[in-house]
Amino acid sequence: MTTASTLLSPELLARLEKMELVSRKIFRGRMKGERRSRRKGQSVEFADFRNYVPGDDLRFIDWNTYARLDRLFLKLFIEEEDLHFYALLDASASMDFGDPTKLQYAKQLAAALGFIGLVRGDRVKIETLGRPSRDVFRGRRSLWRMLGHIDEIQPDETVPLAEGVKNFCLRNSGKGIVVLITDLMDKSGYEPALRYLLAQQMDVYVVHVLSAEEIEPEMQGDLRLVDCEDADVAEITVSGALIKRYKETLTAFVESAREFCGRRGMSYLLARNEVPLDELITDYLARRGLVR
Repeated sequence: MTTASTLLSPELLARLEKMELVSRKIFRGRMKGERRSRRKGQSVEFADFRNYVPGDDLRFIDWNTYARLDRLFLKLFIEEEDLHFYALLDASASMDFGDPTKLQYAKQLAAALGFIGLVRGDRVKIETLGRPSRDVFRGRRSLWRMLGHIDEIQPDETVPLAEGVKNFCLRNSGKGIVVLITDLMDKSGYEPALRYLLAQQMDVYVVHVLSAEEIEPEMQGDLRLVDCEDADVAEITVSGALIKRYKETLTAFVESAREFCGRRGMSYLLARNEVPLDELITDYLARRGLVR
């Protein structure tokens, strides 16, 4: 099976090709792109006038208006600019769980959103919490290279969530859209990591990936549980009361993350691994304004 068919089916590619990533903010890119901006600049399509002030480029003065009104006005134009899209994946051992695994689901989501960006001429960068990347993908011809890059990601990273996000922010200080795809499972808590993202001038989306087995566990009897990340051991007896308490704790955890993000202007989405990827993108993410 090829990398493309593993991550993105031809049917899904056909649907994604008609979509685009949407920023809720206005960003100044380094290159002219295919994306219209509400920012007034000096491009080709007229938008408005403003009063001339000393230092303005004389080439953009409307001399016809000056001849009629004896006042100097500067012509403004709509600029087109590129969008920077970042997918930041949690590739820790806890993501190697479920069917499909949470990491495989995260990789497919990153590939899908990255493909949308490539089709629209956006700058696309895919990173993990533990491994920086200098690769910036742009244009359809970068698709296979991007998919190969994503396919190589393995669930073997041990960097804490906050440290990984902090390092990402230090490496990528520009503006754009960042989608953090993670299960938020860190014993130090997710809050410090998300606060680092708040300091960036980006649209922040947190996609909280959980498996069906985590949401509806099917366990019983005496069990010895071993933490896959730090090897901590816990011996438990699974009962109806324990399962009930577990579900209540998980619900509180999800709602706390949702509220934390919502109060700080970040978009939160709980993504269950059994939800088809096309439904996640065309329904859930579309309703949150990331794609259209």
